[in-house]
Amino acid sequence: MWKKISTWYQDWNEEMLNVLLHPEEAQKISIPWRRHFALRLTKLTSIERTQLHQFSVKYQGMAFWMAVLKLSAVFSMIGALLHFFRPKLDWWILVAVANLIGWAVAVSLIGIWFNYRRLSFRPVRFLSNAFLGVSLGLLGGTVLGAMLRGKDIWTSIVQDVPRVLMVAGIMGCIYALLVGIVAVWRNKNYEAITAQLELEAEREKNARQTSESQLRLLRAQIEPHFLFNTLGAVQQLAENGAPRAAELTANLIVFLRASMSEMRSEKITLAEEFHLIQAYLEVMKVRMGARLDFHLDLSTDLKAISIPSMMLLTLAENAIKHGIEPALRGGRIDIRAEKCGTDLLITVQDSGVGLSDTPNPGIGLQNVRDRLRLQYGAHAALSIFEAEQGGVIAEVSIPRC
Repeated sequence: MWKKISTWYQDWNEEMLNVLLHPEEAQKISIPWRRHFALRLTKLTSIERTQLHQFSVKYQGMAFWMAVLKLSAVFSMIGALLHFFRPKLDWWILVAVANLIGWAVAVSLIGIWFNYRRLSFRPVRFLSNAFLGVSLGLLGGTVLGAMLRGKDIWTSIVQDVPRVLMVAGIMGCIYALLVGIVAVWRNKNYEAITAQLELEAEREKNARQTSESQLRLLRAQIEPHFLFNTLGAVQQLAENGAPRAAELTANLIVFLRASMSEMRSEKITLAEEFHLIQAYLEVMKVRMGARLDFHLDLSTDLKAISIPSMMLLTLAENAIKHGIEPALRGGRIDIRAEKCGTDLLITVQDSGVGLSDTPNPGIGLQNVRDRLRLQYGAHAALSIFEAEQGGVIAEVSIPRC
């Protein structure tokens, strides 16, 4: 029996926690009374639901029952102390009354603590219900006391009505004061949280706009760098009267067509970036001839992944300029993309002169790092290190999304 009750409570608790996080799930609950309770939760503001969810997660399971026992112990001690002031009344009655009143106030305050916005809109209705509840509770106590003492119930009610109303008024004022203090403080806290969230949203919007502006500026620095280097290759070939000028011009046209749309995009797919690199390396191969060899490795399942546009092209161009061209025999470039856990690992490796003989690469690598930081924050990285067999390896790690 206890196992069934425990399972039922656990299911209901998880259901309510899910509704607090996802209010739209309330409509999917099949049990009518549980759906009604869940729909009441959806009327809370998002801040109230978040606070109630945090409280419910903290006080669930054994933590909940320990809190109940502690509060019951406090209420029982208060009832026992009252016995010294009213020795004519049985101690167990005072303990029971203290627990009844204590839990009524505690539950009401908890309700106000997580539903304070509702009180701010309907204070009169709430206080009227509170006064009515206290009055009915005291009348119920009068009826119970008359039954225990064997007195006439109606006579006891008539005699105790003035006292019940007076006590109800006093308790109602005390309760209203407590609730008012809690509600005012919580509403001020709500307004402060709302203002903070609005400020953070505005900061995030400004940061995003700043990041986008910086990205546009970085791309503006990168794009001419590629174009001027490529046009320089065409000029050099033409000046030498090489017969492969037509082939280079054709490859340059392919490269420019591939790059124009990518240059104006924030992100492109790996397939598009590899196509652009292919066109660029074909241009450079015509210029360098047998001194340049390359291989691109991109599996089909990775082609649709988006990355910052022209980022890999920057690394490929950097490998040509600072690795392959300074080497007397030229070298080879291998570019591959592979999965690494939840990340995407892209490697650009050359067999050129290596880091020790490489001059300062300028803005290229720094621009790649800046773009990675702006796009992914701390979730992406660019690593540059020497290859064991010679040359340089550039590794880019970004989230695979």
